[in-house]
Amino acid sequence: MQVGFLNFYGAVLNLRQERSDLIANNIANADTPNYKAVDVPFNTALAGALGAQPSASSGPEYRQDGVVGLNGNDVSLDSERVEAAQNGQELQASTVFLHQATTDLVTALRPNPSGN
Repeated sequence: MQVGFLNFYGAVLNLRQERSDLIANNIANADTPNYKAVDVPFNTALAGALGAQPSASSGPEYRQDGVVGLNGNDVSLDSERVEAAQNGQELQASTVFLHQATTDLVTALRPNPSGN
């Protein structure tokens, strides 16, 4: 199965948005007792979304690297902010690339104005 760049970047943008939502939810629940931080394993989820690995789990998973506090919560606001910033930069980079690629494609498909 051949995946075009529009399908690929559509899946990338959807997963980046899902990660943004999960990170925001983790930050919102930073003080909730017994809350466990969740995230999407990006590479595995992307492979599943593109059909490269049909058995790949594309849903959110609990993070395993968190330090559990006295209230049972393992959300670290510092690490969540770092994750949010990195995800935002990668989302913006993907959007800029997709915009430029589609602009170049439209330019290539336009007829030559000089008639040559």
